[in-house]
Formats: sequence, structure tokens, C-alpha cells
Amino acid sequence: MPRVSILLTCYNHLRYLPAALDGIQAQTFRDYEVLALDDGSKDGSREFLLEQEAKGALRCLFNEQNLGTYATLNVGLKEAKGEFIAILNDDDLWGPEKLMRQVTLLDQDAKIGLVHTGGWFIGEDGNRLADPAPLGFIYPSTPTGDVLALEILYNHIITSSVLIRRECIERCGPFDPSFFGSGDWQMWLRIAREFHIGYVDEALAFYRVHGQNASHQKDKINEDDARIREWITTWQGEMADRSAIEPELRSAFAHNWACLGTERTWAGDGSAGRRAYREALKMNPRRLKTYLRWMATYLPSRAFRRLS
Repeated sequence: MPRVSILLTCYNHLRYLPAALDGIQAQTFRDYEVLALDDGSKDGSREFLLEQEAKGALRCLFNEQNLGTYATLNVGLKEAKGEFIAILNDDDLWGPEKLMRQVTLLDQDAKIGLVHTGGWFIGEDGNRLADPAPLGFIYPSTPTGDVLALEILYNHIITSSVLIRRECIERCGPFDPSFFGSGDWQMWLRIAREFHIGYVDEALAFYRVHGQNASHQKDKINEDDARIREWITTWQGEMADRSAIEPELRSAFAHNWACLGTERTWAGDGSAGRRAYREALKMNPRRLKTYLRWMATYLPSRAFRRLS
């Protein structure tokens, strides 16, 4: 049984797929299996993967129809045999020491359920981009430990950088396939409630920016994020005792309400936005920005968007 199962997600990125596979094969940690999960590619990716399977480099799992990212990952989770699960999107890259550094950290600390790494953004040519935030956010990082509060603020984890303990999937369940592009964040939140998160502060995973990135589809991502923030609000009763003694968690819940206020108002429901901002102010009455946005909900939607 391999220690690591690598889920290589593939969808119409034949141009980048060989480099992704090269990065896997260059790993210094060798005890792994590769499951190539193709979600209905039409660009020759399947033929390339079948050639690699014939060479013994991987095992192919083909969706006959396009199921979406998270349903496809769940197909791989059912087939994976490893103690740990890694995910690599076919347009991203790994450095050679990635798996070795992560397995070492997981072996050292049983409290850690997921390890992610540093990295940077690359362009279509594979070179590092000069812009540190080409998609509107910098390459994220967290300290090692209990980082639930940080993860509530926003998604701090790049999918292609993770290595997950199988126990996390067994305890927290699979990905939610109803999400378009933020189902990874929802999964990381579930894991962060139950486990510590580990971080390897080295550039070992590289996110490729190109015209087909799901992150460019802002409206769908915003819809996902609003759903997640609504879901986070349901935790507060369950976690009342913890948030009472952890100021950073209480602040994170307040921030979540404020973000939800913005999402609701963007969606055209200023009344619902004001309710969310009021909840945020109950938890953190000193945040001036929340007051200002609450007042701005009375403006026309276009004016609110400009201000926020």
C-alpha cells in the first residue's frame, strides 16, 4: 500500500499536463501512487494519460461526462489507497521536495491533519509572475497549529499545495460537489475544526495563472463564498464556549458576518445585508468599517459596490 495517493485532476489542459506529471516523477519521496482523474477532456489529455498508464506511470479514472472539480475529486478519494492524499491540478507544478517535507511534518505531529506549502504564481510559460497577486490575492500561508480563525477570514490554502491525512476524510467526509470553485475552502474549514493545520514555509507548489482559471469567474466564486459564509454562521452556537475564551475566533466570526453583509447587499438585498452587519457589530462593535458599510447599504446597489 502506498503512503501517498496523488489525485491528478485533469480537464482540457494537455498543454500543461506533461509538466505536471514531470513534477510528480521528480519527487524525492517515492512511495506514492498516481490516480489521473479526467473530467471529460476533449483536447487529447485522455490519449496522453492512456499512454502514461501503459508505461506504468499512473492509473486512469475517466468521467464520461463533465462532473465538476469536487465530484471528480470524490471519485479519486474512493479509489485512493494511501495513508495521505495529495491533490495536483493539471495546470500547476510541484517542487521536488514537496511530498518529502510534508510527510515528514505529518509523521512528526499526529495533531496535524493537513499540510500545505509556500509557493508562488507562474504564468503560462511556467515562469514566476512579477505580480504577487495576479488573481486578486497573494499566495497564502499560515503558521502551523490551530488556524481555524484564520481560515474563517478567507481561504489561506492553495489546493495543489495540500497533503491530507486520510483520517481527515474519514472524519469530515468528502468534498461537497455542489460547489463550483470554493469547495476546497469548505473542506479546509471542516478539517481545521477537527485538526491542526501544518505549513512548510518553502516554495514547493506553483499555481499557474491563465485564461481558464476558475478564479476568473468572479460571480460564481462569490455565490460559493456567500454559501460558505452562511454555513459558518451556523457554527456559532456550537462553538460559543470556545469563542468566548478565544478572542481571535470571536473576531473571525464577526468578520464572517461583515463579509456576509457585503455578499447579501451585492446580491441586491440591502435589508439582509444590514442584518448581517448588525450581527457583526454585536460581536465586534469597534470596527468602523462595518458601521460605514452598514450605512452604505441604503445607497443604490451600484454605489455600494463602488464603495465596498
